[in-house]
Amino acid sequence: MFKKQRDLIQLSDHFNYKRLLRFTFPSIIMLIFTSVYGVVDGFFVSNYVGKTAFTAVNFIMPALMALSSVGLMFGTGGGALIALTLGKGDKEKANSLFSMLIVVSAVFGIVLAILGLAFLRPAMAFLGARGALLEDCVAYGRAILPAIPAAILQYEFQCLFATAGKPQLGLYITLAAGLTNAVLDALFVAVLPWGLFGAAAATAIGQVVGGILPLLYFSRPNTSLLRLTRAHFDGSALVRICANGSSELMSNISSSLIGMLYNVQLLRYAGEDGVAAYGVLMYVNFIFLASYIGFSVGAAPVIGYHYGAGSFAELKSLLKKSLTVVSSFAVFMFASSLVLARPLSLMFASYDEGLLAMTLHAFSIYAFSFLFAGFAIFGSGFFTALNDGLTSALISSLRTLVFQVAAVLLLPLIWGLDGIWVSMVVAEFLAVLVSAAFLVGKRKKYHY
Repeated sequence: MFKKQRDLIQLSDHFNYKRLLRFTFPSIIMLIFTSVYGVVDGFFVSNYVGKTAFTAVNFIMPALMALSSVGLMFGTGGGALIALTLGKGDKEKANSLFSMLIVVSAVFGIVLAILGLAFLRPAMAFLGARGALLEDCVAYGRAILPAIPAAILQYEFQCLFATAGKPQLGLYITLAAGLTNAVLDALFVAVLPWGLFGAAAATAIGQVVGGILPLLYFSRPNTSLLRLTRAHFDGSALVRICANGSSELMSNISSSLIGMLYNVQLLRYAGEDGVAAYGVLMYVNFIFLASYIGFSVGAAPVIGYHYGAGSFAELKSLLKKSLTVVSSFAVFMFASSLVLARPLSLMFASYDEGLLAMTLHAFSIYAFSFLFAGFAIFGSGFFTALNDGLTSALISSLRTLVFQVAAVLLLPLIWGLDGIWVSMVVAEFLAVLVSAAFLVGKRKKYHY
């Protein structure tokens, strides 16, 4: 009975807290499971291959995530425009936009995979990898880069399943991809002696599952709001999609660049142990931020639909309820990060007392960033849903680029290694202030 009720949720419905959480829950779980890919790789590599290989995974991961994040740009920007089009009642146009988007993103992914393979070694060397660390980065990257087109499609479909009114199906496919990755990691790394290559291959195969299964679903007659039809190129719509989704792309690319900058700073202040400790923090960060991103992605089609339909009372209600949900998440994640700090650190660094102590100390500072991060992520996603890509991009770029770069470069000059851990907390707090200013300043324009 519950499944039938859940399937009846429509974008046009009134959303109370229960309905909003039910509708966004699959998107939250989808993004969390995608984030678990790196965590699973890190666990097996750290415990079965060694600290240098573990450091290599953490060192190259920001660059790989930057390439995959193109899927979020197409998914969030395209999802917002498609939801707006559905809200206006033009389903044929919505399907045309959807089909064009999938073709363009697949071609884009192939180009990025080729460029990534060509520039992999010089890029890692430029960032400071040397010797065994450089060779491990190259080995991991060469195994996973061919799957970048599928990874882009996976991120994109995670957004578009909610727009299609089928977030649950997207969740099932993401679960299948995540379980594939975990099982193959255990087989390739813990059972078979494939080492770092095995971890990368497991992730690549999982991404293929997550990217290809949705293609099979949408290419056939289905019960969702969308279906793949013959693609018709619409340059103006594509520009609008990319401009609107650029905030999410900027956020993820900036986060990846910041990750690279953190690695460079940590190599300078703490050596490979610093990069490894940061990697453990990032695993928690990926999962917790994925919860915020997943909620924003899940709520965006509802926000976009009601804005397109002119339901401003519902739009105001959605904003109020969403901010309350984000506040609850923030308190829960802060408390959880403090409670889980030791068991998570032991999972990845139990073999090295110095690394374990550094990781635990970093956790005690970094945890405070989870109190603030969700508000700017949702604020950016809210304006993307309203098709206000400029405001969304400003929030994202200030949060993930300006504030974090300034903090990680300046604060270590004052507090040394602790300044690196504090920098994220300071940056996230400043981003909350910016998000609040935009939400207050734009309320009359968008009638929320």
